[in-house]
Amino acid sequence: MATIGAVILAAGESSRFGQPKQVIEFRGRPLIRGVVSAAKEAKCLPIIVVTGSASGEVATAIANEPVLIVNNDRWRDGMGGSIRAGVNQLLEKAPKVDALVLLVCDQPFVTGEIITKLVGQWQSTGQKIVASNYSDTLGVPALFDRVCFDELLEIDDNQGAKPIILRDPQRVAEFLFPEGARDIDTIADYQAAQRGATSQPSKQ
Repeated sequence: MATIGAVILAAGESSRFGQPKQVIEFRGRPLIRGVVSAAKEAKCLPIIVVTGSASGEVATAIANEPVLIVNNDRWRDGMGGSIRAGVNQLLEKAPKVDALVLLVCDQPFVTGEIITKLVGQWQSTGQKIVASNYSDTLGVPALFDRVCFDELLEIDDNQGAKPIILRDPQRVAEFLFPEGARDIDTIADYQAAQRGATSQPSKQ
């Protein structure tokens, strides 16, 4: 049986939101806890949470959850460093892991069912990447087979995973996930998500 890990990015400053969005309440729990719960429901193991800004608040929000927290002291340098930190921690904990699901803390409509379907599509298609399709783009949540791990570890600080996803379309399976477009960058995004309205496309 394949082992699927999860790397959850929760290191950003939330400058446009005005407070740590990782820990704002959404449907009765902090955003980060919702993503952790989705990874747990999908039986991801291990689950790595990468913190940076607001690391203390994030750690408190997921206290007693079965996760490993790695703090990226250089979170200001960009998302790439957080991805590298998460993948390195994942491989240290589970060197034989078969694939990982890359998640961000500000997509509130990611569920265990969504992650399970990503894994299922990876297993059924044999593709090395399964990426979410929304708003005419591909992005996270995305699953990466272990053959892609070296690429994730070589990401520049100022990049996310999108360049890897788009590098070779022949190795990518697309998973239709319209609600992936609903990420939370601003108070207006947060209010729209609470109402169920569609926000702007995710930048990841």
